[in-house]
Amino acid sequence: MAAPILVDPATYEQGPPFALLRQLRAEAAVTWVAEPALHGQPAGPGFWLVLRHGEVERVLRDPATFSSWLGATQVRDAADLPWVRRMMLNMDPPDHSRLRRLLTRSFTPRAVAALTASIEATAAGLVDRMIGGAAGGRGDFAKDVAADLPLHTLADVLGVPAEDRWLMFDWSNRVIGWQDPDYASSAAFDGSTGTSMARAALALRPAPGPDGRMPDPRTRAGMPDLYAYARLLAEEKRRSPGTDVMSVLLAQVDEGGGRVTDAEFENMFWLFAVAGNETLRNGLPGGLIALLQHPNQLAAVRADPALLPGAVEEMLRWWTPVMVFRRTATADVDLAGVRVRAGDKVVVSFTSANRDESVFADPDRFDVARSPNPQLSFGHGPHFCLGAQLARVQMRALFAELLRRTGTVELDGPPALLRSNFQRGVKRLPIRWTAA
Repeated sequence: MAAPILVDPATYEQGPPFALLRQLRAEAAVTWVAEPALHGQPAGPGFWLVLRHGEVERVLRDPATFSSWLGATQVRDAADLPWVRRMMLNMDPPDHSRLRRLLTRSFTPRAVAALTASIEATAAGLVDRMIGGAAGGRGDFAKDVAADLPLHTLADVLGVPAEDRWLMFDWSNRVIGWQDPDYASSAAFDGSTGTSMARAALALRPAPGPDGRMPDPRTRAGMPDLYAYARLLAEEKRRSPGTDVMSVLLAQVDEGGGRVTDAEFENMFWLFAVAGNETLRNGLPGGLIALLQHPNQLAAVRADPALLPGAVEEMLRWWTPVMVFRRTATADVDLAGVRVRAGDKVVVSFTSANRDESVFADPDRFDVARSPNPQLSFGHGPHFCLGAQLARVQMRALFAELLRRTGTVELDGPPALLRSNFQRGVKRLPIRWTAA
């Protein structure tokens, strides 16, 4: 009976099934999960779910045995596997290593310093916009504050003009929220205030079909507007390079004398614009939910801002924005006493690993002073998140400013969570506050 609960995206509108994961984790490090037909999706072959911290790390650091490329990293089998395999997220070494080296070199100390300064200024501006000189008020922290910070940061990284940044909000909604009817056909950006690149891309935006559904956004054919924009952006950067990370990347030369191709740039743009946005967009309100549900911990951070870096790590562990990722076994292998066969899907549960009792004492307790805290929300091994440093900077900057500028912050109603079995998303987070 575990399978429908674990794989049904509707489950997660009420939050992850922690009690079930705890029970399964106590029974075994790895368990088999069936994939029944649900919500119009056909049944799948099933997968091995990896529940404990040590085994999750083992899978993630061994791409030769547990491949990202073979079946890609979506739990459900990809509809357009040849295209999906061209994304860095779905590559194995050495192809993944080459692109990662180029990207790592593009995050120069100068670029990171400029991004950090921009993040801190943007965070201050967003909280100032929320406060607006008032003694108190209410609003939606998820949409009005948290969503805009990663969009500003990604616009800086990608060299996207500021007026086009909400395009990335729409793209993220369509890709990450494809299981949620509130997000699956997002069209918040109308193009009237955007650049000519944005208008050209929007002309290719697909329309819902007769059944009201958009084309599958996890395929190239489902996101023609994103790819058109990426191509136009790359052309502009080659003509007039800036100091942004993507301009630096396009000028890089690899060990073989080659450069990033148009197709590689388009897929990297997808990865940053969607994955780079969505994780933090949900980690920020998730972190605030953690603080608001634990007022003694909120009071501790208010009293001692030096606790904030550790508090951010605990927010990431306790909320875990990306809940699962898939690998595919390349050969028969023993994993925690289970015989995994070549071709089997192996799905790591970050949600479960981040509450593994053998690693985290009293794991369901939110503790801003928890140390050590080897949380796995940024992954592990060769695919460890490239944006981890910038994500931490954004979380520290926004929460530091929020706590500095407010005297109180409280929930003003229940949060609305995303219908997704992949991303622990926050659609709405109503709050009320008083100014400091």
